[in-house]
Amino acid sequence: MAKNKTTQANAGTEVSKSKAKREERRKQVQKAKREARAARIAGIAVALIVGAAIVVVVGKQLYIMAIRTTPGTEYSAGLTADGKIENADMATALTLADYKNISVPEDEVAATQEEVEDEIESMLESYKELSTDADLVIADGDEVNIDYVGTVDGVEFDGGNSGGAGYDVVIGSGSLVDDFEQQLIGHKPGDELTVEVTFPEDYNEEMAGKDASFAVTVNGIQKTPELTDEFVAENLADTEEVSTVAEYRTKVEEDFHKDHLQDYLSDYVVENSTVNTYPSKYLKATKSILKYGDTNMGMEDEDEIAYEKELTERAKEQVKEAMVYQAIFEDAGLSFDIDAFFAEQTTEESKEYAESIKEMYGEGFIAQSEMRKMAIEHLVGLYQ
Repeated sequence: MAKNKTTQANAGTEVSKSKAKREERRKQVQKAKREARAARIAGIAVALIVGAAIVVVVGKQLYIMAIRTTPGTEYSAGLTADGKIENADMATALTLADYKNISVPEDEVAATQEEVEDEIESMLESYKELSTDADLVIADGDEVNIDYVGTVDGVEFDGGNSGGAGYDVVIGSGSLVDDFEQQLIGHKPGDELTVEVTFPEDYNEEMAGKDASFAVTVNGIQKTPELTDEFVAENLADTEEVSTVAEYRTKVEEDFHKDHLQDYLSDYVVENSTVNTYPSKYLKATKSILKYGDTNMGMEDEDEIAYEKELTERAKEQVKEAMVYQAIFEDAGLSFDIDAFFAEQTTEESKEYAESIKEMYGEGFIAQSEMRKMAIEHLVGLYQ
C-alpha cells in the first residue's frame, strides 16, 4: 500500500512538472509572437519613414525640375519686332506713376563741387605727357618713367630688367621694393644712377633678404597740363563744344545735374508704378537671360530653390522697368524706326556690324533698348 501511495505521489509530481513545462512553452510562444509582432510594427514604421523620406526627396526634385530656369540668350524672346512686350496692354497690366508731375528736390540732383573737381582732374590726367625737360626735378608724388637693370653680386636676375619698355612709378606709392622710389627724388630726366636696395625676408625664395643694385635711367616726368582757356580751346572745343574754362566748368556741372536728374526720375517712376499683371512669356525669357549671365559668372546658389526665387525677383524688377518705359513711350506718343536705326549703324560702323548685332540680339531687343532711351530722354526733358 505504501508503495502505491508513493507511485501516485510521483505521478502527481510528474503531472505538475509537465504542466509547468507546457505553461513555460506557452509563455515562450506568446513572447515570440509579441516580439515578432513588435518587429513587424517597427519594420512597418521604418518603411513608412523611409517611404516618406523618399516621397519628400522625389517631391523636392520634381518641384526643382518644375521651377528650374533654362539659361538662354534669346534676347528678343517675348518681344515684338518693334520692341513691345508681346500680349501685354500697358494700360491694364501697369498702373503708371504720374511722371509728368514729379516734385524734384534740387539739392539731390545738383552737381557737387567734389565731383566736378574730380571730373576735371580726371580729364586733365588723360592729357598728361612725359616731359624730358632736364630742368625738372623729381619730387615726392611725381609720376616718373624709368628703365632699370637689377643685379645681385653683379649678376642680373630674372624680372629685374625693364627691357627698355619704360616703367611708370609714383614716388611715395611704395610699389617698388625697399626705398627704391625715395632714391629717385632730386634727380632729373636724363639722369643715370644706381639704386641700392635690400629685398625683404618675406619676398620670393630666390630674392628674399638679398642686396641688389639697379642701374636706373630717368626717362622723364609725367606732367599734367593746367586748366587754362588756351588748353580748353585747343583740346575741348570740338568734343565738348566749349572754349573757356568757365564754359567747361558749367558744362561739367550741367552734365552731372542731368545724370542725377535722370537717376532720380527713373527711380521715382519705377518705384511709384505698380505692376498689375506680369507678362509670363517675357518674364520667363528675362529669367533665362539673367541665369545665362549668372551661370557664366559662377553666381548660381547651391540652394537651387532659393536661387530660383531670387532670380524671379530680379527678373520681375527688370520686367517692371521695361513695362514702365514702354508705358511712357506709348503715353508720350513717341516712335522708333528700326530700319532707319540699322541704316545708321551701317553708315557709321559697317554693314557687317549692323548685321552682327541684329543676329546677336534680334530686332525686338534692339528696338526695346532704343525705346527705353527715348522714354528716359523724354522724361528728363520734362524737367530741364
